[in-house]
Amino acid sequence: MTAFGKLIRTTAFRLTLVYLFLFGLFAASLLGYFAWNTRRLITDQITTTVDAEIGEIDDIYTRRGLRGLVFTIENRALRPGANLYLVTTPAGQAVAGNVGALAPGVMSKIGWTETFYRRLDDQDRGQHRALVRVTELSSGFRLLIGRDLEERRRLFKVVASAAQWSVLIVVVLGLGGGIFVARRVLRRIDAMTGTTQRIMAGDLSGRLPVGRSGDELDRLAENLNAMLERIEALMNGLKEVSDNIAHDLKTPLTRLRNRAEEALALSGSEAEYRAALERTIEESDGLIRTFNALLMIARAESGHARGEMDSFDAAGIVRDIHELYEPLAEDNGLALQVTSERAPVRGNRELISQALANLVENAIKYGQPQLALAAPGAEAATSTPTPEILIEARRDGDQVLLSVTDRGRGIPEADRKHAVERFVRLEASRTQPGSGLGLSLASAVATLHGGELRLSDAQPGLRATLAIPAHTGEGLASANTTPEPTPA
Repeated sequence: MTAFGKLIRTTAFRLTLVYLFLFGLFAASLLGYFAWNTRRLITDQITTTVDAEIGEIDDIYTRRGLRGLVFTIENRALRPGANLYLVTTPAGQAVAGNVGALAPGVMSKIGWTETFYRRLDDQDRGQHRALVRVTELSSGFRLLIGRDLEERRRLFKVVASAAQWSVLIVVVLGLGGGIFVARRVLRRIDAMTGTTQRIMAGDLSGRLPVGRSGDELDRLAENLNAMLERIEALMNGLKEVSDNIAHDLKTPLTRLRNRAEEALALSGSEAEYRAALERTIEESDGLIRTFNALLMIARAESGHARGEMDSFDAAGIVRDIHELYEPLAEDNGLALQVTSERAPVRGNRELISQALANLVENAIKYGQPQLALAAPGAEAATSTPTPEILIEARRDGDQVLLSVTDRGRGIPEADRKHAVERFVRLEASRTQPGSGLGLSLASAVATLHGGELRLSDAQPGLRATLAIPAHTGEGLASANTTPEPTPA
């Protein structure tokens, strides 16, 4: 398709033609209305003038008779720019006046008539149009007085010429403006099309150009760029998940296979086979939990869980988590404490509960305080207080904060952003069981609910906080949810 063909097929050019047609129609209607009113005004002036003059001449005829009438008509007919005058006998013979010829039958009609005429002193023998009024005098004589319509014709011609030129100028300027606007819009659309073609070819880093005018195309480009950024993030996340599954799950699968092969090769008794099967089942359960965590993260990041949201008090989740994990904390020598107040939220109870459970499980795993070495000669402490893990639920302005605070090593500030990625396990946690998905799930759940996961220093220890928008509505549901722990 040629450049001109693309130009005339644009929406901007078509809209310009539509507006041009409407504007031209409006301008023509306005000029036509002006011409019609001008014509009517001139006609009214002529009729008023002729009616007044007929009244004067009829009065002169009444007072002075036919001789006075003829004398008056002859005098007035000789004036420059005089009206049309004609007096005829009852038989139709001309008596006085300056009209040399009329259209047939004009003098026989009483009243107003628009007719062709020719003056007595015309040299070109041409015919002109005039608006005349014929009246009958008391003795049967007839009087015609009229006015030439040349002035009205010239004015109408001027208006018609102006209308033609106006319409022509409007068309030319409208087409020129339409081409200019269409080319500008087409140039921007072509730039957007080029970018989308590069994106479709695989370059997800491409973004639509955004101008500085802030018009509808710029707003569209900004929204599309935000969508492209989200798509790129999801695609990168999918790629990372695929890579992480290929690398991080290869080891447990290989270990599972080796144990099964070892059991077949070396085990001879029923007890040895049973022990090998138990280890295989334990390893399989760990893989299943890992895949469940990945599915839950994908569900949260895709937004599918938004259809399962309701309103509830998150303080109930905190109390349930405390009840569930308190025995596990005591087995690890930790005291699990809870502080809660009314915390209304609207969200997915299962996911929020699971995210908070992951944070508590992480705190239990890595929340053991670092014992300081005793100085030489110092007396040993008679008793050591039980370290605590604090679970909190509180409202802070328009947010609900669900936090878990431990007194362990914490996470260095430089590693906190990296810690929420999938399958990431920092150096201090590599000796502990897990798959590195707990913080990633908590971050995905917070993002799903329009919030964020905050990792901060508890001095000592780590404070992990789910910051979720508070719900201002009524009718909170209960939140008795008992999550199944997900690998952290």
